[in-house]
Amino acid sequence: MSSVPVISPETLARVADALTALARAGLPALEARMLVSHVTGLSRVQLITQDTCAIDVAARARVSELAARRLAGEPMAYLLGEREFFGRTFKVTPAVLIPRPDTELLVEQALDHLEECDAPAVLDMGTGSGIIAITIALARRDARVWATDASADALAVAIDNAKALGATNVQTALGDWYGALAGTDAPPAFDLIASNPPYIAATDAHLDQGDLRFEPDSALTDHDDGLRHLRSIVAGAPARLVSGGWLLVEHGYDQGEPVRALLGGAGFANVFTAQDLAGHDRCSGGQWPDQNAGARSSLK
Repeated sequence: MSSVPVISPETLARVADALTALARAGLPALEARMLVSHVTGLSRVQLITQDTCAIDVAARARVSELAARRLAGEPMAYLLGEREFFGRTFKVTPAVLIPRPDTELLVEQALDHLEECDAPAVLDMGTGSGIIAITIALARRDARVWATDASADALAVAIDNAKALGATNVQTALGDWYGALAGTDAPPAFDLIASNPPYIAATDAHLDQGDLRFEPDSALTDHDDGLRHLRSIVAGAPARLVSGGWLLVEHGYDQGEPVRALLGGAGFANVFTAQDLAGHDRCSGGQWPDQNAGARSSLK
């Protein structure tokens, strides 16, 4: 393994010096600008117009530290403490997954399926930083949204994000999947349940690559075949959905077929899979049948 270049704080005296030193150490120009901007508080434009601005000793040390961590592979989102999702900036810590564009598909599908539902009750399980629950809540101010997670540290991040973004219609609960709702005043059934659970198989080599090396293991993999949590979510959904309610889950690019089989086997109707921008299966869902439909048709 190659060693991480040492960036001496003494070489970071001015903005221009810092950007040059970070580039020489191997950081892409955009990442160098992001780190220097983050530490100094200067905007991207000011980095250009005020490139002779001096950087104080403490800030130099901080830039040097963050650059070394980035060169060692640590994700930019954790270094900056934030990541954009659906046009909003969310707080991110190593306790939660880094928001990814792929998950916007799940949110879009959720909003589409809630379009004709007034004041919907929505459940987001395994909420992490809260991106799914909060984005839905902000788009649908009439919704009552519940966000759950088994990690207290992750749930704290979601709570902070909900407060910062003004999602006052989000409530949270700590616990594992549907069990988190026990003892709360959550509704007995929801119009829509959404989840982006850990779905990477324990044997998947991607767990040892890129950003995934730094993200919480429990939020990435089920330590099994990648479908264990998806099975639990699908199996428990009928008891927590209103008639005609929807279950939507994010999954791996190669899991569309098995997830559709799970949904169909559990009795869901209108089962579908949506593809991400790369054309990969990424989100599947199904509708819990209207239990009164049969009774109504028999009366005709």
